[in-house]
Amino acid sequence: MIYIETRLKTALKEGLNTLYGLENLADKQLQINQTPKNFEGQLSVLVFPFVRAARKKPEQVAEEVGQYLLENCPEIAAFNVAKGFCNLEIADLYWQELLADLLSHPTYGQGATKESEILVEYSSPNTNKPLHLGHVRNNLLGYSTAELLKFAGYSVKKVQIINDRGIHICKSMLAWQLFGEGETPESSGLKGDHLVGKYYVRFEQAFQAEYKIWQATEAGQAAFAAFLADEKKYKKAVKELTKKSKDKKTAPTEEALQAYFFKSVYKNNYFNQSSELGQKAKAMLQAWEAGDAEVQALWEKMNNWVYAGFASTYKRMGVDFDKNYYESNTYLKGKELVENNLKSDSPIFFKKEDGSTWIDLTDAKLDQKAVLRKDGTSMYITQDMGTALLRYEDYKMDRMVYVVGNEQEYHFQVLFEILNRLGQPYAKNCHHLSYGMVELPEGKMKSREGTVVDADDLMQTLIDEVAKASNERDMLSALPLEEQKEIHEAVALGALKFFILKVEPRKGMLFDPKESIDLQGQTGPYIQNAFVRCNSVQRAFADKNFSKTTYAEHKLEPIERELLLNIELFPNLVQRAAEQYNPAEIANYLYQLAKTYHQFWNIVKILDAEAPQASSFRLDLSQAVAQVIAQAGAILGMKMPSRM
Repeated sequence: MIYIETRLKTALKEGLNTLYGLENLADKQLQINQTPKNFEGQLSVLVFPFVRAARKKPEQVAEEVGQYLLENCPEIAAFNVAKGFCNLEIADLYWQELLADLLSHPTYGQGATKESEILVEYSSPNTNKPLHLGHVRNNLLGYSTAELLKFAGYSVKKVQIINDRGIHICKSMLAWQLFGEGETPESSGLKGDHLVGKYYVRFEQAFQAEYKIWQATEAGQAAFAAFLADEKKYKKAVKELTKKSKDKKTAPTEEALQAYFFKSVYKNNYFNQSSELGQKAKAMLQAWEAGDAEVQALWEKMNNWVYAGFASTYKRMGVDFDKNYYESNTYLKGKELVENNLKSDSPIFFKKEDGSTWIDLTDAKLDQKAVLRKDGTSMYITQDMGTALLRYEDYKMDRMVYVVGNEQEYHFQVLFEILNRLGQPYAKNCHHLSYGMVELPEGKMKSREGTVVDADDLMQTLIDEVAKASNERDMLSALPLEEQKEIHEAVALGALKFFILKVEPRKGMLFDPKESIDLQGQTGPYIQNAFVRCNSVQRAFADKNFSKTTYAEHKLEPIERELLLNIELFPNLVQRAAEQYNPAEIANYLYQLAKTYHQFWNIVKILDAEAPQASSFRLDLSQAVAQVIAQAGAILGMKMPSRM
């Protein structure tokens, strides 16, 4: 199928060459946009870039370009000029052909197959707690980006790195040993990830109690006194506390300084040097690294509990992965990479006097970066290097997209620079899809611990709210209970996905559960309701045994042209959004399409139209809108219910 924008650009190039001798114009030099609603037409050509070559006023250039297109491009029915724009009215025949083509192509909008393999990494959780609200945005953004790239024609693999080793994992394991009394997911009735998360919280509670007692001891007070005596650290603390205080003129009290010191300055020192629980957790980590059978068995058991919990959450959320990588399998790979490079003729790493290994990236406007500690253990950056190498061995990918929060932007600048210096063939095509924090309105939801909202709790709350609203409207009571539940879940999760994905990834956002499920406004249910209306039209015509007729003579209403223009824009939008790794483009397009269909629904008659031709055309148009809504919604992971 050749879409109107492509046809127009071809004709426009010929016209500009004929009229003004402009040759070899690139597509990006031709600006064709939707005509603003206060002007007649569907598409507008910006002529300002050609005024100098034409040596004429913009209005005259627009007039000449419009006349050329009218005479040489059969898709153009009329044109009008507004300042530097030539506004084009597309012939009804073109829209009717587009509609027929679309209905005969169930994959409308899908890009041609591209010879390119892309890996998208997302989720990548720790195995010491359940997925939370931040993971929800990560998973939805990662999944939809992968689906967008697939729909655009790329070969895509979805992967994650599961952070299944380290001191944070040992904290949960130790707490279960000390306080668990053999508790299991079966005995507790908790999902495995929630059970392990419970013991991660239990460790922190026990550690804080131990730490609080220590703070009052002679050793604790001596540490605080040393902090006060360190002029640099003291001034930094005063500056930070003053910045946070409403009273900018009064110096912080000693009590405030002490609270700051023990919370923000010394906590890690205490854990590593003095804490009994800290020493036990570190001893457990050392035992794990040494291959201790008992510790390894406990680690495997608790991780398996978590994996079962994650699988359940992922299934309900509707996300999946082609391959899982585990840090416990990959963390040594990066270390080997560094050590082998140190032995090479042209090493990019170097050792410092204390035995640690570094790389100097100052010439790339980055810092020196440690890659191995002085004891030879690897850093996070080193593990990421090793994981990237393994993935290339597995997939020979051309591009790698990391979906990770914006607090890690510097980390990925460093990682990509190191991979480039190591000569990795995919390094220049690595991309960090950075996203902002997502928050909830205060007081709207609380987790079991009262601090972080679990993904499971969030999804269930939305499903419950949708079910409550549906039952109050009594719209689904005639359906079997199981079907009602499926619809409630589709609407609730569609609301969650759309509300999060409509926001540009880089922006932070506020997720309001109540607003997200509103049937009006820029929400998932508003879009799903447009799809339901499209389907209700098909059912109504079927109930009437309506026989469709041809509609070549049907004169389109302005709202029908607007709907078809929205549909026509979909294929190019997919390619643009894929190039930018931006599902928000799809989400906002989907809203605009649904909004236009709701307007169409209110403006024209469909079932009882003025003529059978009009009814037939609007029936097909509704089917086409439903098709595109379903396709665009699938990119976002949204299911479209047939009823609401």
